[in-house]
Amino acid sequence: MKMAMLLLLAYLLGSIPSGVWIGKLFFKKDIREYGSGGTGTTNTFRILGKPAGFVVFAIDLLKGTLATCLPMIFHLDINPLWFGLVAVIGHTLPIFAGFKGGKAVATSAGMLLGYSPLFFFYSLVFFLIVLYITSMVSATSILSAIFVTLSTIILPIIWPAILPRHNWLLTLICLVLTTYIIYRHRENIQRIKNGTENRVSFGLNKKESPNEH
Repeated sequence: MKMAMLLLLAYLLGSIPSGVWIGKLFFKKDIREYGSGGTGTTNTFRILGKPAGFVVFAIDLLKGTLATCLPMIFHLDINPLWFGLVAVIGHTLPIFAGFKGGKAVATSAGMLLGYSPLFFFYSLVFFLIVLYITSMVSATSILSAIFVTLSTIILPIIWPAILPRHNWLLTLICLVLTTYIIYRHRENIQRIKNGTENRVSFGLNKKESPNEH
């Protein structure tokens, strides 16, 4: 019963549609009606501005982290990744937003932060480098998801200081989430092929990407 209640709590945490709520509460806008129509970080940046975008990113990240930490907080002997995964499911299928949510990137990153902070920051460095090179959030998200999945297999062998042992549940979850992230970015992939995908500005007069996470 305790585990079931905590799994439900993890789902409800993941279901918090921070972009939608912040838009309606502080800006009197439903961000689903603007830009890409997404509920996540990038569309929030684009429609509501950087402060709101950073807040939404932080909430979407930390709700995955908090959900993953629930077994430790409540002294439950179970792999915390299950709770992180349930939070990601809540983020993508939120009960508070008509079961239409984000693309799983920020909350998946939050799951990694809750599971292994060192592995999270290792992955974050890769994400930031690729984002700077490509200036495309969509491409960076896809490449980072693939990188993280491969790293769960390779790191325990070549760099155990970052990830000391294989956790095949982690690898399986990352593989499933990578597949989902690629699927949710299929329109972005087509725009990348066509050379029409928008890019993050970095202050260089580039257009900001409309992809949501």
